[in-house]
Amino acid sequence: LTVTTMRSGGAGGQNVNKVETGVLMKHEPTGIQVKCTETRSQAQNKELALKRLKEKLLTIKIEQNVADIAEIRGDVVDANFGQQIRNYVFDPYKMVKDTRTAHETSSVGDVMDGDIDGFVTAYLEKAARDAEAEGT
Repeated sequence: LTVTTMRSGGAGGQNVNKVETGVLMKHEPTGIQVKCTETRSQAQNKELALKRLKEKLLTIKIEQNVADIAEIRGDVVDANFGQQIRNYVFDPYKMVKDTRTAHETSSVGDVMDGDIDGFVTAYLEKAARDAEAEGT
C-alpha cells in the first residue's frame, strides 16, 4: 500500500495552497488507486481513501468468487417440462424411460431403489457411438 499526499485544490482559500490534505492510495499488487480530497483534514481523507480502497478490493474479490463458483457449477439447465433426463410413470402402467438413450424398463420400484445400471450402460454406449460417429 502506497500513500501519497497532495494539495487538494478547489475552493478553500490559502489552506488549499499550503497544506497537503489530499490523499492518494495505491494498492501495489493490483494497481488500484483511490484519490480523496473531500475534507480539509488529511487524517479524514486517509480514512475515506482506505475505506474506498477496501470496498473496491472486496468487490473484485466477490466477482472472482462468483466466477469461480460459476466455473465449478458448470451449465445450469432449467427444470422445465421437456428438460428432464428420465420419465417415471407409476399409473396407469409402470415404466421408466431415459429420454437421452430411449432405454426403458418396467421395474419402477428397482429404479427408485437405486438400480440404474441399465440406464448408465445405455448412456455410456450412446456416448461411445456418438464419439465414434464424430471421429469418422
